[in-house]
Amino acid sequence: MATADVTVMGAGVFGLSVAYACARKGAQVRVIDPHGVASGSSGGLVGALAPHVPENWNEKKAFQFESLIMAAAFWRDVSALSGADVGYARTGRLQPLADARAVDLARARAATAADLWQGKALWEVVSADGAAWMPPSPSGMVVHDTLSALIHPRRATRALADAVIALGGEVLSEGLPEGKVVWATGWPGMQEIGGNGVKGQAALLRFDAAGKPQLFADALHIIPHGDGTVAIGSTSEREFDDPIRTDAALDDVLDRAVSAFPILHGAAVLERWAGVRPRAKSRAPVLGVHPTRDGDYIANGGFKIGFGMAPKVGAVMAALVLDGDDQIPAGFRA
Repeated sequence: MATADVTVMGAGVFGLSVAYACARKGAQVRVIDPHGVASGSSGGLVGALAPHVPENWNEKKAFQFESLIMAAAFWRDVSALSGADVGYARTGRLQPLADARAVDLARARAATAADLWQGKALWEVVSADGAAWMPPSPSGMVVHDTLSALIHPRRATRALADAVIALGGEVLSEGLPEGKVVWATGWPGMQEIGGNGVKGQAALLRFDAAGKPQLFADALHIIPHGDGTVAIGSTSEREFDDPIRTDAALDDVLDRAVSAFPILHGAAVLERWAGVRPRAKSRAPVLGVHPTRDGDYIANGGFKIGFGMAPKVGAVMAALVLDGDDQIPAGFRA
């Protein structure tokens, strides 16, 4: 094994994005994860890269916006290096509006988005035109945004690992850290610093809606992947006994999904999945200098927006670790 300039502990999307960004800057990188690539929440099914609403703008929303804009080029380059299709597509999202008040609020947000999103994406209120792939809307109107994208989480994380290797890095199941060390160890790592994990359960259905917008209604993400499958998720469970077992909570998600979107009735369930997402108390990512490991760094707490945040997380962490250039937002510091 070559001597590493940077060792990343953890082969989820945050850890591998940091390793990839460091390798792109010429560093010799080593990634170590005893459980393997995408073994935690990064190995899930859903893959919704969706923005927060365009109002009450703050550093978290700005960071996420910049990362979502970076995503197309980021994942295109990962695909080119790895030779793998990561399933990225910026196909937008549709959300129903319950009543006239919700329509007015959505139109106000459209005006705000025109400024905050810098003309790079739209948030607009349009008619629910009765198409089959459309969330039922009591008001007859829906929000359509063009910033939301989707990705296949498991394939994308594995492609990131292959891209790191293509750049001369190592992805190992065991070994010793060398050089500067970044901890990206998911929910166990969050527990070490006072955060926690939130279990999510999701399912993958055989239904071909490739190229359609993702749907969001009744707290459900309906994600039409490009391979003829639709992912549905997920639960948010603060308390759980088994972090990877699916149960009646997922049955309820599936029932609600078919009730809200009858077009999915009869679609075969190909896979049921459960995993635990790392959540900080602030709900924002935790980046920068590690609070308890002297001289080390941390990149954790992706929670529900990890894949959307990953391109920019990798960039700012590489700048800090390799160049001492601290671009970490104040609210993200450990």
